[in-house]
Amino acid sequence: MEKIKLTLTPRKILGKKVKKLRREGILPANLFGKDIKSVALQISEKDFIKAFKKSGETVVVEVKVGENTYPALIQNFQKDPVSGKVIHVDFHKVNLKEKITANIPIKLVGESPAEKSGIGLVLQTLNELEIESLPTDIPSEVEVNIESLSEVGQTIHVKDLKLDRDKIEVKNDPEEVIISVQTAGMKEEEVVEEAPSPEEVEAISEKGEEEVAEEGKPAEKAKDEGEGKEE
Repeated sequence: MEKIKLTLTPRKILGKKVKKLRREGILPANLFGKDIKSVALQISEKDFIKAFKKSGETVVVEVKVGENTYPALIQNFQKDPVSGKVIHVDFHKVNLKEKITANIPIKLVGESPAEKSGIGLVLQTLNELEIESLPTDIPSEVEVNIESLSEVGQTIHVKDLKLDRDKIEVKNDPEEVIISVQTAGMKEEEVVEEAPSPEEVEAISEKGEEEVAEEGKPAEKAKDEGEGKEE
């Protein structure tokens, strides 16, 4: 696989003033790790998006800052709640010889005969897998083939996943269900069982209103302070 390389430059603009950088197409960033002090950096938004499409949060990228190059994972990127654009990103420097923990997306492949024939529906109850491995052994995703699911009641568990167990340690319970085939009626029963009663809804609503009334102002203050520190 071709190495993904990114060039970042030191950032002098901090706090809320970074809005000026974003208007110019520059993304505020930070580089951190257990053996280095957090460094404020910046990168072209276009360059970052191009690289992130290839790496996601699981592929090691080479981050160049001045004369130094660091292996890192892209983590904790923040998005604007309205536009959905990335507004800040962290690069986690890693030691290629030390194992780390990561969450890997689970992707379904193929088509279930049960769903195709209409006798059942495929329900995915686990979307990410928690693993531990060397940074370079982290897979970008874990594929689960569902072509064998032909009957209602069939399941696929964590223990059924095909992974290189010599390199990858799975943290999830081996018996945890990833996918099951259910009928529409079975899914409706689950929704009914999980839904709170009208009394519980009213109690939750009243509690929420009390919390907002008591904590609203301090929360807003904390939010303002956080915005000044996050960059």
